[in-house]
Amino acid sequence: MGQYREIAAAVRADIESGVYRRGTRIPSEKRLAEQYGVSRPVINRALRLLRSQGLIRSHHGGQRGTIVNPIPPIRRTATTRHTKTVREAGGARGAFDGELRALGLEPHVELVRTGPVTPPDEVAEILGLGVDEVAAIRDRRMYANDTPVQLATSYVPWSIAAGTPITQPDTGVGGTYSRLAELGYPVRRLRELVVKRLPTDEERGLLAMDDDQAVFEIRRTALSDNDRAVEVTVHVMPAHQWQLEYEWEIDS
Repeated sequence: MGQYREIAAAVRADIESGVYRRGTRIPSEKRLAEQYGVSRPVINRALRLLRSQGLIRSHHGGQRGTIVNPIPPIRRTATTRHTKTVREAGGARGAFDGELRALGLEPHVELVRTGPVTPPDEVAEILGLGVDEVAAIRDRRMYANDTPVQLATSYVPWSIAAGTPITQPDTGVGGTYSRLAELGYPVRRLRELVVKRLPTDEERGLLAMDDDQAVFEIRRTALSDNDRAVEVTVHVMPAHQWQLEYEWEIDS
C-alpha cells in the first residue's frame, strides 16, 4: 500500500471514530504533512482519494478549507421507498421526503420548472405519447440539510396531469404517486435502469461535486393498470452520497 493510501486510511478512521466530526474542518495539508512526516504532495493525493469517495469536500464559505462531508451516505431502499406508508409518513410529500426524514435528515426540494413540455424522444416513447402530445414536467433540485444530493426530472402525460396538483409546486401528501392513485392511475409496478457515469459540467456545479466524482443516473418508469406507463423520472445522484439497496424474492 502506498503512503498516500495509508494516510487516507488513517484519516478515514479518524472520521469514522469521530475525531473529525461531520461538517467540521480537518487540519490543513501542511499540518497533516507534519503530523504524518510526509510531503504535502503525498497528503494532497491522500485527500484527493478521500474527496473522490465523498468523505470530505472543499468548503468555500467564510473559512476556506476542507471539511468532513456533513451528510452521511443515504441508503435508498428501492423496494419500499414508494409505498404509501413511506411516501405519506408524517405528511411527507413523496418518497424522497419520507426516506430522508426517516434517516433524521431535513429534506428540501426546489422546483425549478413545471408545466407542459415536449419530452425527450425516449421518454415520449415510454409514455406512449403521440407526435403532438406533451407531458407535465417536474424538474427539481433536492437537498439534505441544505446540501445538494439529487437532481430529478419527472414527466407525466399532460392528458393525466393537466389541472391537477401534479402541475403545482406542492403536490400534497404522498406526492405524485398518491395523486395518480386518486386520479385512477395507481402505480402497480416500477422499473429502474441504473447507469454510473461522469456528470455534465452543469450537474457537477449544481451538485457541488469534484472533477473525479461520478453520478448514478436512474431512469424510473411507473406502470399503472394494464402496464400503462404513467410517469418517467430521471434521477442524477452523486454516487458517493447514495447507497442503492434492492431486495426481491426468488424461487428456491
